[in-house]
Amino acid sequence: MVEIKRSTLLMLVAIILLSTFVSITGGTMAGGVAGYLLARQRMAQMPPVQPVANPVRSWWPEDAAPTTGRLPDLTPDPTTESPPAPDRTSDLMIAAVQKVAPAVVTVLNHHEQGTESGSGSGVILNVDGYILTNNHVVEGAQSLEVVFLDGSLHQARLIGTDPLSDIAVIHVGDEVPAAAQVGDATMLQPGEFVLAIGSPLGDFRNSVTAGVVSALNRSVGNLEGLIQTDAAINRGNSGGPLINLRGEVVGINTLVVRGQSFDAGAGPQTEGLGFAVPSSIFESVSRELIAYGEVKYPYLGIYYRMIDGSIAARYALPVQNGAMVIEVEPGTPASEAGLQPDDIITAINAVPLALENSLRFELTRYKPGDRVRLTVLRDGRELLLDVTLTTRPSSLNP
Repeated sequence: MVEIKRSTLLMLVAIILLSTFVSITGGTMAGGVAGYLLARQRMAQMPPVQPVANPVRSWWPEDAAPTTGRLPDLTPDPTTESPPAPDRTSDLMIAAVQKVAPAVVTVLNHHEQGTESGSGSGVILNVDGYILTNNHVVEGAQSLEVVFLDGSLHQARLIGTDPLSDIAVIHVGDEVPAAAQVGDATMLQPGEFVLAIGSPLGDFRNSVTAGVVSALNRSVGNLEGLIQTDAAINRGNSGGPLINLRGEVVGINTLVVRGQSFDAGAGPQTEGLGFAVPSSIFESVSRELIAYGEVKYPYLGIYYRMIDGSIAARYALPVQNGAMVIEVEPGTPASEAGLQPDDIITAINAVPLALENSLRFELTRYKPGDRVRLTVLRDGRELLLDVTLTTRPSSLNP
């Protein structure tokens, strides 16, 4: 029997174990490699995957791992979310009302002592206590009172009225809370936002209605050069201010149109047909009323009709703008200058006449005693007639 040393025996055991481990590991690796190559070959034979047209985006934020087991915080971050855009027009309206509202008053008309016969609105012109309103609001008054924004009642007296423009000025001797700023009505544009402030029905003091300028230089009845607006004007709003978004008074609300009739007072109304006397008229009228108690208008002495395209076509007139003379009053400046019926006045001192610049409106630029030159069409000929204006008789109706 061959004797084997102990060290040799241990070496043989180690070699056997190593051989066994290599066999097992090598087989596994070979199998893995073979499997990988087979799978790769099968994938190469599969058709390509088409992309989805509208893939559903994962609700998981990119920086949140679903494996954490926690739901992500989906609350919007206030530091990154855009705030809503401010309503600039609304802000301007609010600021305009706040600026003018303290100067708006309710006017109470008492026909008999202690008996209220009607009410309207008004606006304080200056800190001296002069208040602008409508002629029809104070018409026939035995006494007048005004109510300020704070509800306090104050006695008022009539300074003067002008039926031709439906403007009146009254005065309070007490301290006034504010005075409104007058704006330039000639700068208004159709479509521009305006606000009406007043006391509808006499009970709802300083009510505000909003609208736009519908048109300019409208004629309604005997009133000319009016601002047309769709801001609601109800009974009691008469005499209140029409303001622009700068908080300036550009008109005095005076009437509404119902159907085919004109009315400055109570009752149902056609919506969207309100009218206001523009500042281009009430400024000069109020100054004269404060200075003289009346307005002295220049007087020509004719009855006339303004011409537009439709009238020119109907009567086959040679021009589409001007004032067609219907009648000449005897002993008036027009008669002395030689004006005749059917004459067409096309200009005053070379300023053309049109619907937006009527004969009456252009004459208000002058004073009694002024001499003006009329451009007149008669039987196809153009004439120049010089006229010296006189004072319009107060007995004439508007």
